[in-house]
Amino acid sequence: MLTAPASTETLVRRQEGHGWHGASVLVTGATGFIGAHLVRRLGALGARVHAVSRSPREKGGPGETWHVADVSDPEAIEHLLLSTRPAVVFHLASEVAGARDPRLVRPMLESNLAGVVNLLTTVTGMPGTRVVLAGSLEEPRPGDGETTPSSPYAVAKWAAGGYARMFHELWDVSVTTLRIGMVYGPGQQDITKLVPYVTLALLRGEEPRLSSGTRQLDWVYVDDVVDAFLAAGTTPQAAGRGFDIGTGTRTSIRDTVELLSRIVGGSPRPRYGAISDRPLDSARIADITSAAETLGWCPGVGLEEGLRLTAAWYADRLGTYPAG
Repeated sequence: MLTAPASTETLVRRQEGHGWHGASVLVTGATGFIGAHLVRRLGALGARVHAVSRSPREKGGPGETWHVADVSDPEAIEHLLLSTRPAVVFHLASEVAGARDPRLVRPMLESNLAGVVNLLTTVTGMPGTRVVLAGSLEEPRPGDGETTPSSPYAVAKWAAGGYARMFHELWDVSVTTLRIGMVYGPGQQDITKLVPYVTLALLRGEEPRLSSGTRQLDWVYVDDVVDAFLAAGTTPQAAGRGFDIGTGTRTSIRDTVELLSRIVGGSPRPRYGAISDRPLDSARIADITSAAETLGWCPGVGLEEGLRLTAAWYADRLGTYPAG
């Protein structure tokens, strides 16, 4: 049985009493998957949300003011911050691509690193403003013996975390990085990502074409990720630190797809090995101990429940997505 996602009212009750009502908050990447969920939750909590995207938005929800800006433009981001004077900045604007392609090096540098530097440089002149950055579990972990980033995306996110630590130590910028695992859930518009791709293919009776499926990943539901951002934005002790945001549970791609197959039902079988595995792929599993201790955060939605909620959302809107 496919069940509906939790209501906004239920999610809002998790954050009541945390001081968001009336707070001025800026969200970059506001039309993205996580950003859109975060903007809606902040609006429901009564925040004054300044939502940023690179293209115009005709209409927003309650409490939302939309701005057009490219965070890789230093003058644009400076004007935006000085005109809105947010108490908290959630920086989610990002290009996300895991391909091992040299043509991605410069776009990843400009989108995922230059934007962070522009933002933090301006915030140095805005005492009291907190910044929460969206990092990635794809970043290498030198402490675990990982010295080579696996992709242009991973190295740009890794470098952004280094700049965040520098801005905190040298200029006392209150910045926190959340290294996020594989996010999934209702409303993910990029249907090339694994969960929406497989879900829609199965719902249409098509055969998903996949890699070997042996890679182990840490899947985290989008509402839990939003909870983590809100917790980081209200925890002073998080300044200058980075936290893994996931479940701490290893699940292979194959096991994830097989679970989706059981949830959706039907006869198509995934075709494993139809595409090649990517070089330097490895297991990316969160250690959520620090997030629990400092942020008071832990995931609340298990993988099977989350996939059921996600599949129900896509099943309800199947006709709005073109066939692959």
